[in-house]
Amino acid sequence: SVDKARRISIAESPRQCPVKTKRLHGGGVSKSRPMICILLVAGHGALLESQIQNDGTGLYSHLTGVPKALLPGVGGKKILDFWWETVNTRQLFSEVYLVTNADKYKHYERWATANDFPVENVVNDGSTTLEGRLGAVADLELAIRSRRLRDDIMVIAGDMLCADQNFDIAQVLRFFRSKPGDLAIYYEMEEGESSTSRGIVEVCPESHRIMHFLEKPAAGVTGSRLASVVFYCLRSQTLPCLARFLALRPRVEDRTLGRLWEWLVNEEKLPVYGMKLPTGFQLIGQVGLSDYTKWLAHYSTKQQESLGKPIRSRSYARVGLMGNPSDGFHGKTIALSIANFWAEVSLTESSTLVLLPHPLNDPTEFGSLQDLFCISRKEGYLGGLRLLQATCKKFYQFCSKQGIALSKQNFTLKYDTNIPRQVGLAGSSAIVSATLKCLMKFFNITDSDLPKPVRANFILNVESEELFITAGLQDRVVQVYEGLVYMDFSKALMDDKGYGEYIPMDMSCLPPLWLAYLGDPSDSGRIHSDVRQRWLNGDPDVVEAMKSFAELTDGARDALQSRDWARLAELMDRNFDLRRSVYGDECLGQGNLKMVQLAKQFGSAVKLPGSGGAVLGLCLDSHKLVELKQAFQQAGCVFCHIVPFDPCGGRAQGPD
Repeated sequence: SVDKARRISIAESPRQCPVKTKRLHGGGVSKSRPMICILLVAGHGALLESQIQNDGTGLYSHLTGVPKALLPGVGGKKILDFWWETVNTRQLFSEVYLVTNADKYKHYERWATANDFPVENVVNDGSTTLEGRLGAVADLELAIRSRRLRDDIMVIAGDMLCADQNFDIAQVLRFFRSKPGDLAIYYEMEEGESSTSRGIVEVCPESHRIMHFLEKPAAGVTGSRLASVVFYCLRSQTLPCLARFLALRPRVEDRTLGRLWEWLVNEEKLPVYGMKLPTGFQLIGQVGLSDYTKWLAHYSTKQQESLGKPIRSRSYARVGLMGNPSDGFHGKTIALSIANFWAEVSLTESSTLVLLPHPLNDPTEFGSLQDLFCISRKEGYLGGLRLLQATCKKFYQFCSKQGIALSKQNFTLKYDTNIPRQVGLAGSSAIVSATLKCLMKFFNITDSDLPKPVRANFILNVESEELFITAGLQDRVVQVYEGLVYMDFSKALMDDKGYGEYIPMDMSCLPPLWLAYLGDPSDSGRIHSDVRQRWLNGDPDVVEAMKSFAELTDGARDALQSRDWARLAELMDRNFDLRRSVYGDECLGQGNLKMVQLAKQFGSAVKLPGSGGAVLGLCLDSHKLVELKQAFQQAGCVFCHIVPFDPCGGRAQGPD
């Protein structure tokens, strides 16, 4: 990999080809500038053609003599048919050209007339044998020179199998136009694929610039598993570089597109950016029959498995065990995901994109006007549907910015949740988190595309930037990592990395905890009051309090690791007292204060697990715990024993 300093130095001082052309803003194309597409199908594919001809099973006799790009692809459609359907859009491309060889020219001419492809745009390179081939770069340069092309060009291998038949070509062009350079498409190789047979790219995660291009590197040269495919966008000012490259590479074996990009990136230092397609690609030009049938079957099976199969994801409620609410103030916290309460989102592929309202949380039918009045007064007007919509919008925005081209697949989203509302158990972020899990799985977005620390920031941004929900990072971090998590949000960490230090803890050290919440809570969001503004203004009481929350968290971490539950109980009480001193009784609310007072009557440690409406407690006397439970129930509260959620083993065993 490349260190950050080198990435910056390369990115800031590209060495262009000495071509006197005016540099255009935004990837070399304006929004109105035309784009040309060239499909390359001039390879001779001698190995595959020979093995089909000599196959003794008779299964492939009907494919004898068929050009490789006209062989069946995923779903039975010809490989070239898929690419033609993908680029056959006048809104995106002013012209599409096809470069073939003389040996197979008649096949492609017949294909063109049958598929409404302009026959005059089929370019014949004159070669008839593998030994007499021009090479991919020479074929590309021939099309550009013979047709006097001066526009930006997209280049695609027309004999390339693609696992996903629905990716959005318009998104690729938008990303190209947003960058001041050329573009290479890449994908993350599957297990079993060898990097020694592919063009491998090393991509700067911040700028998306390709820092190194390694054509078929030897084993151990790079740790990257990002494989470039014959799918590129070239700016018009880069086109003259092709003739220079060919002059330097007289041997046809060196005139491959992989060698071209290796030269442009590593030697010429041209700015080339990478965009990921979350799918798989396989060039069948130089493979044998077994590899062709293997990958065709593999991609077809994956496509069939995904059809109509719902994706379900859960995220769990959380309780702040220590340090909250300092997560929004560069403090430290410990939080726990609990199996008692959850949000589940279901995603199913569909012809249109549909967000289904929840019958209880997004009601559209009421028994009467009085019924509508009562529900609206108690629960307000903001259900979970807005969370689904905001997550989808932010997800598309994130992928577009990160250079990840999504497929044009639609889906239906619906959700369910049993997390009680307005009691500070992170019910909103649980729905967002579960929705994001579904979207990542549906679009094949990996942990390397959206790492866990960044994922927590993403969820927070959905709520704070899109929906203006007052929130901190703690809830999103623990719902992403799950289990028991120690979090350090120090300013130094946040400024340097954009996220804190998040450390999963051993869950076997947890004592038996209980939770109680109000049966009719008020809006918990207002509990943050004016403390943030006071903190921003440098109020010494608030600043010192947040430092004290961090110290309590470190103490609680030690107490948990040593199983010193009495010490943990003391720290929980101190956490509440400190919070009360900063926020004041009026802000905390009488309902919360009454629950705290009730718990203390039975000798239980108690604190607020979130923004208000619930209390979290630790009672070391089992007999008093029974009395405590009854007292809360008689007071009209809901009481439950916490069942921690362990991501390694599902539910952890809680008390009976």
